[in-house]
Amino acid sequence: MAARLYVIPASHPATTAALMLDFKGIPFKRTDLMPVVSKGVLRTVGFPRVTVPALKIEGEKVQGSREIARALDQIKPDPPLFPADPEKRAAVEDAERFGDEELQHPIRQLLWWGFKHDKENLRGYSAGAKLGVPIGLAIKTGGPLVALSARFNEANDATARAALAALPGLLDRVDAYVADGTIGGEKPNAADFQIATSIGLALTLDDLKPLIEPRPAATLAHRIVPNYPGHTPPILPPAWLPAPPAAA
Repeated sequence: MAARLYVIPASHPATTAALMLDFKGIPFKRTDLMPVVSKGVLRTVGFPRVTVPALKIEGEKVQGSREIARALDQIKPDPPLFPADPEKRAAVEDAERFGDEELQHPIRQLLWWGFKHDKENLRGYSAGAKLGVPIGLAIKTGGPLVALSARFNEANDATARAALAALPGLLDRVDAYVADGTIGGEKPNAADFQIATSIGLALTLDDLKPLIEPRPAATLAHRIVPNYPGHTPPILPPAWLPAPPAAA
């Protein structure tokens, strides 16, 4: 089975797709793309949209982590990414949608806000990536790409503050999905992979760790994606940060 996954290094939805391919036992080749530049590359190789993850498999082109999850279940049904029971599947799909549509972007905005203020932090998130140029050179000359990526993701002071204000409520939702068994079970499902990668990425930001580590959400992330690449030292203004959760 021939599969090639196009990613941006450390992208949480791209990491979701890679984890699901591993879960299915489907070998794949990975093509690392630089932010912004990725848009033109994906068009050139025939994808209809300009976002990662983008997967070529069995002669088909599939984009988006949720679309990839369904394609993988069709191509290789076992082990399944979705429960067979309709009610349980609906719960997993709801959690998966939340992870994709509500949780993912605020974390991305905080990350790009940080890169905009110190692009050197990109180095750790690019560990192991093959970008066609040395990582140091890519970072040294990457200021315009960082600025464009931050702009595309609306990663400015106002949106970063809004993301931080929303974060406790988003984490409450994740913890609730764990509590009711939708995610965090013995066998991971599509929602586990969708949500855990966003939490794993968030945990690479030192400013966010105190908000997340006491929660079941952190336990999920450490289990599903224990070695998320990258590290951002404290960089957010302390006055913007929500209070850590109270001790249980």
